[in-house]
Formats: sequence, structure tokens, C-alpha cells
Amino acid sequence: MKKQKNKINKKLIIYFTLIFFILYLIYTIYLLIKQPTNVFTIEEGKLYQEETAIGYVIRNEKVVKGENYKNGMEQIKAEGERAATNENIFRYYSTNEDSLKQKITNLDTKIQETMENDSNLFSSDMKLLENQIDEKIENISKVKDVTKLTEYKKEIDNLVTKKAKTAGESSPQGSYLRQLIEERKSYESQLNSGAEYVKAPMSGVVSYRVDGFEETLTPDNFKNLNKKYLENLDIKTGKMVATNEECGKVIDNFKCYIATIVSSDEAQNAKEGDTVKIRLSNNTEISSKIISIADEENNERLIVFEFNRQIEELINFRKITFDLIWWDATGFKIPNQAIVEEDGLNYVVRNRAGYLSKILVKVKKQGEKFSIVESYKTDELKELGLSDKEINSYRKISIYDEILIYPNLDKLN
Repeated sequence: MKKQKNKINKKLIIYFTLIFFILYLIYTIYLLIKQPTNVFTIEEGKLYQEETAIGYVIRNEKVVKGENYKNGMEQIKAEGERAATNENIFRYYSTNEDSLKQKITNLDTKIQETMENDSNLFSSDMKLLENQIDEKIENISKVKDVTKLTEYKKEIDNLVTKKAKTAGESSPQGSYLRQLIEERKSYESQLNSGAEYVKAPMSGVVSYRVDGFEETLTPDNFKNLNKKYLENLDIKTGKMVATNEECGKVIDNFKCYIATIVSSDEAQNAKEGDTVKIRLSNNTEISSKIISIADEENNERLIVFEFNRQIEELINFRKITFDLIWWDATGFKIPNQAIVEEDGLNYVVRNRAGYLSKILVKVKKQGEKFSIVESYKTDELKELGLSDKEINSYRKISIYDEILIYPNLDKLN
């Protein structure tokens, strides 16, 4: 009987001890939540106030199209290549182009064979052209970029033609080679006269991605833009503009614009002329300027940003997702809970070997969880009304200082 009572008493003691431990643990956690005493080590950091937005890309661009667009076209300037005003950027094929090209190719073969059999043709100029052709052929095997390959092919074709013309000029009048060269010139003249060349109406970047919005989404009609108009364009976000086979365009490569509709607090406070950073999909951050703002319904605003970098990166798109960085700041990054306000000034409490000091700090920028702070300069302390004695005894925070989170000013040394 006594043994049973002892067992029951032991079990009760264990149960009460366990309950007491659980209650103590809960109380300790409650105290930590109510007033934590964590220590934070100051480090350098960066703080952003940003939001993701959808924007419409607007450019100063001129579409060019000739009369013979049904014949097909050949690019003289490749996609993304720069062109000067009135420079040929592409051409339309002539009606009998395939036949003329085949005749020229056949003649080139005969000319090459004739030159190889005539040792008297290899002057110093010819030797130089041969070396240049060999060099280009060697380099072309190492290139993977399509644009570069096209450039090398054009250069080789030009060198081969130049070599043939040089050989023809150095050959005797009435010779077989001279006759072949003259015949080639005749076909080449017919080819060029039958083709239609299209010139650049202005200097800029050449593109063949034409979507039909070049004449409507222009820098001239910012004031006419609104949310309904942009949405009715029915453009898919991130969709690449298709290459056009009948026309091209020239884009001003000095300025580009993005129009977006946003409703954040930062957007409500934005003003024309403000500088804002934009982060594109390639993670490049560029500086932009607000040049137009229009108020929409439901506290939304249509804002147009102007920038002069990464223009070529946006040629492929008309509607994109991007990040608006309203502000950013660098400096000492600390939790907002480490800052305590007193008499309109901000302080942190530094812990050095158990000695606590209240230190005045300037809050540069404050986000939801963290702030960027720095020490005051002497002239700034004077503006705050501090005495010379207070200024001379002013202590600054430093990197790797330990500061309290949720500091209690009543417990300062």
C-alpha cells in the first residue's frame, strides 16, 4: 500500500515539475517577445524603396519602306547596327536578281581559275589582297556571332571582287580575263540598277522589328496617353517584336522612354524632373528622369521616364516588366527597432564591454524593417542647437559597433 502511494507521489511530483517548466518556458518567451534584449552588430549596407511595374517602351523611331517591298529585301545594315543619315540600310531585290546572281557566281569561278593559271598577275597589290582574304577566312571559323559572320562575309566578297577588278586592270586589253571582268561588271551594273536601295532618314540604330506602333507611341504624344488607351493596344508583356520582311526602321539611340501606371505612395509624391532609377530584366540599373505625369482614377498615375542608356537592349520589346527604384541609400544599415526617438531626435544605444552609451544618429532613409543611419557633422550639430561642449563630447558610431535592439533608456550607465 505504501509503495503504491510513493509511486503516485513521484508521478505527481514529475507532472508538477514538468508543468512548472513549461510555464516558465512560456513566460521566458513572452518576456523576450515583449522586450527583447538582442544585440546587433553595425555593418555597411544598402537600402531600396522599390516596386515592380509594367511599362510601355516609347522611342523616337522612323519606319522606312520602299516601292518594291514585294520583291524581298537584303539587309545592308544588320539588326542593332548604327547608320548615318542618308546611308543605305537595306535594299529590295531586282526582278531578275536570282538569274543575274547565278551568272555573276559562274563568272567568279571562271575568273578565279584564270587568275590561278596566270602567274604574271600576282603583283604586290594582288598579294596583299590574297593575304587579307586568307586572314578573313581564318577568322570566320572562330566567330559565332551571326552579325559578325555577316560582316566577315561581306568583307570577303568585297575583297574577292576587288581582287578580280585589280587582275582585270593589270591584264592586257582584249585578253580572256579582261573579257570576263567586263562581263561581270555588266551583270553587276544590271543588278544594282534594278535594285531599290532604302536610306536612313536620320542617324541611329537600325532595326527590322516593326510592330506598327512606331507612329502612335512617340515622344510627341505623351500628354495624350492614358491608361485606357494603353490597355486597348492589347500588347502582351515581354513578347518579342517580330522581324518584318518588308520594311525596317531607324531608332534614336540617344533617348528612350518608358510609360507606366503606378499607385504607390512614392508615385503620389513624384514630381516632373525627379530622378529615379530603373532596373531592367538584365539587372542593369539606369538613371532616369520623370518628364510627364498624368493623374488617373483610383489614385493611379501615368508616369513617363526618360533615359539614355540600355536603349539597344529594349529594341526587341514594346511592353516590359521592370523595377522602379524610387530611392536608395548606402551607409550603416540597422534594424528600425534599434532606433529610439527622444525630443524629436534619433538615438541608438551602443554596448561596449557592458558600458551602454546613448548616441545621436541621423536617419538618412528608413524602410519597413531597416534604416540607413550616419553620424552628424559638426555644422549639422550646430544647426540642431547643441552647445560647444555637447559637440566636443559627441560620440560617433562605427562599423562593427554593437547596438541594442529595443533599447531601454532608463538602464543607461
